[in-house]
Amino acid sequence: MRVLRVGEAGAERPVVLDGSGGFLDASGVAGDIDHRSLADGVLDRLAEAVSEGALPALEVPGGRVRIGAPVARPGKVVCIGLNYRDHAEETGAALPAEPVVFMKDPWTVGGPYDEVLIPRGSRKTDYEVELAVVIGRTARYLDSEEEALACVAGYAVSHDVSERAFQLERGGQWDKGKSCETFNPLGPWLVTPDEVPDPQGLALRLSVNGTGRQHGSTADMVFPVAGLIRYLSRFMVLHPGDVINTGTPAGVALGRPEPRPYLRGGDVVECGIDGLGTMRHTFRQA
Repeated sequence: MRVLRVGEAGAERPVVLDGSGGFLDASGVAGDIDHRSLADGVLDRLAEAVSEGALPALEVPGGRVRIGAPVARPGKVVCIGLNYRDHAEETGAALPAEPVVFMKDPWTVGGPYDEVLIPRGSRKTDYEVELAVVIGRTARYLDSEEEALACVAGYAVSHDVSERAFQLERGGQWDKGKSCETFNPLGPWLVTPDEVPDPQGLALRLSVNGTGRQHGSTADMVFPVAGLIRYLSRFMVLHPGDVINTGTPAGVALGRPEPRPYLRGGDVVECGIDGLGTMRHTFRQA
């Protein structure tokens, strides 16, 4: 099942994609897709409604509608750094013995086709396509990877936009290079685990202005999805609606030879993951 939210920012409504790419209105079953409804089993109710043919078609005036992030305002966005062997190599970093964990402001999350702002003073705004994991039930001190995967509500494409000078040259932790406004497009859909039998077998890709920059596979993760969820549950409680960005493969601007192709106003980035869809957004100077 593929669930998304459509409408203007702050006024989205949940829909389910039908088999032909049309929209089924899910607002009668789910007021929204957020931490409350996920904790209350909304995805199970939606799946039942779809199987019974109980969701009406949603007519879109003019055939066009804004698509928002598939989850309304996550409680937290947890990110994993250096989680692909080739990305660690291109940046000159050693493979981590344990996952590198940092946090990203949840207010960075935006829709899959929304404009992304290059922050004032930026010299090194960079791109990172990532597999996002959305948590569907409380994860706390998990004992097994099977328990970990049972906590997954679904998967989506995430763009962990980064400002490398802020992140690496201004002292302190990474967060200030990761938490600028609009720095985490997410979507286009929340794809439930029944459609993603193996999260470690997905191809990722990203292009800038039509030129391919990143091509990778989740098979190359240093720490796989199930292990990450289990690991994180030992240090923090993961709640329904939380998002985990699981790392990026090689090809980022930071890892390329000078002059490094950092993003500029007017650049168009497309990023996608097999089976999870593609996002496209234009960058603009703030």
